[in-house]
Amino acid sequence: MTDALAKARALYYARRKKVPIPPFTDAEPALDMADGYAIQQELVSLLLADGDRVIGHKVGLTSKPMQELIGVDSPDYGPVLASVLYLDGDTIPPAEFIAPRIEAEIVFVLGERLEGPGVTVTAARAAIAGAVAGVEIIDSRIVDWRIRLADTVADLASQGAVAVSSRVVPLDEFDARFLGVTLTRNGEVVDTGAGAAALGDPVAVLAWLANVLGEDGVSLEPGQLIMTGALHAAVPMNEGDVFRAEFDRLGPVTVRVGRTSA
Repeated sequence: MTDALAKARALYYARRKKVPIPPFTDAEPALDMADGYAIQQELVSLLLADGDRVIGHKVGLTSKPMQELIGVDSPDYGPVLASVLYLDGDTIPPAEFIAPRIEAEIVFVLGERLEGPGVTVTAARAAIAGAVAGVEIIDSRIVDWRIRLADTVADLASQGAVAVSSRVVPLDEFDARFLGVTLTRNGEVVDTGAGAAALGDPVAVLAWLANVLGEDGVSLEPGQLIMTGALHAAVPMNEGDVFRAEFDRLGPVTVRVGRTSA
């Protein structure tokens, strides 16, 4: 655990100073997912000690291409922290990140508590208050994104920030699998996607998360945000960019990349 804490501290200071560190797996190739989560847990403790709060969870590696890229056959997860939550129309300062990229995602707002194991897709759907349009800014405190599985898991599943719209749409109005999205940068289409890119069904992502966390005695609580995974390839962000993710049924969410006034 001491070693996990030391690695967590290295990530903690990399986050604060915006200076990336070498991959842990360079020195220790045998590090696995369990090691990554041990480091992640220590890092979250350090961040919560600073006054941050967990307001939800993100699931990553939900598409087959990303799983193949990292060399795994299942997703990973990390917390969504209150300090990195933005709203539709907000300006996101690039100085807060090291090498940010943006992804459009379907975000669920929980209406009921979910605790695994044994959560079915039907039960997960029933626990959802609704969905909102969202984007995730992924970032890596590992130099040049040279991540293996243990590195990204340790680094809060490479999360940087989250932006969501305010319009919560009940799931009985649509099937999340067929929900389409178009991402534009400065008015130009850069990618498109559909809900089925996330494990075949974003609701299945929620059920998976509830069951995995349930094995450790962690439940998902009402009001939490659940990021269900990227629906397209991540797009690099640069100062001056304006990104708009336009979802069927959910509507748009827009973020600007630039300096904010003091």
